[in-house]
Amino acid sequence: MSSSMASSPSSLLLPLGSRSGKNLFFNHIRAQGLIVRCSSCKTIKHNNGLNLVTRRDVMGLLFGVPSILLSSPSADGAGLPPEEKPKLCDDACEKELENVPMVTTESGLQYKDIKVGEGPSPPVGFQVAANYVAMVPSGQIFDSSLERGQPYIFRVGSEQVIKGLDEGILSMKVGGKRRLYIPGPLAFPKGLTSAPGRPRVAPSSPVVFDVSLEYIPGLDDEEL
Repeated sequence: MSSSMASSPSSLLLPLGSRSGKNLFFNHIRAQGLIVRCSSCKTIKHNNGLNLVTRRDVMGLLFGVPSILLSSPSADGAGLPPEEKPKLCDDACEKELENVPMVTTESGLQYKDIKVGEGPSPPVGFQVAANYVAMVPSGQIFDSSLERGQPYIFRVGSEQVIKGLDEGILSMKVGGKRRLYIPGPLAFPKGLTSAPGRPRVAPSSPVVFDVSLEYIPGLDDEEL
């Protein structure tokens, strides 16, 4: 497994108090004479060819607050109704999901396989690249890798994400897609505050994740 793989952007998936890995790629932005480094800022191409950072990102950098906590993960999806945000399971998928049997694990996690993958399952401690859409039970989206335009990369089984997501991905295969019904004890113990375009998640309340396991960096089928 390659140790030089870059970590993914900051996310709400990290348990409170944990730290994400070091980002290897940065945008360098000059704001009023101050050079700042940012891995998740959105830049805008100006007519004169300059890349300008959005005001929201500059505020976040100056006050030490990630832009994801100032608003939704991406300006493109900020404030959009749930039906207009990108999803892993569309209306046709939702109807098919009604007939898919529910699986319940010993921890209380429940899931339905939208699509069973044909690749390998991730060994504990390996990096995985996954796309996800995180929702409260009503269907409102509070976090999504699709809005950032790239999969979320983390070490599975290493407590880098909430317990329910960790457990749910470990039994998936590459290419698979699954809906996880995560009970409160396996979700966010301290909850998440609301923000523009993002509903509040109450402490230890159930959440729903649609997840697709894209690939396992550094792992070939022959290694299993």
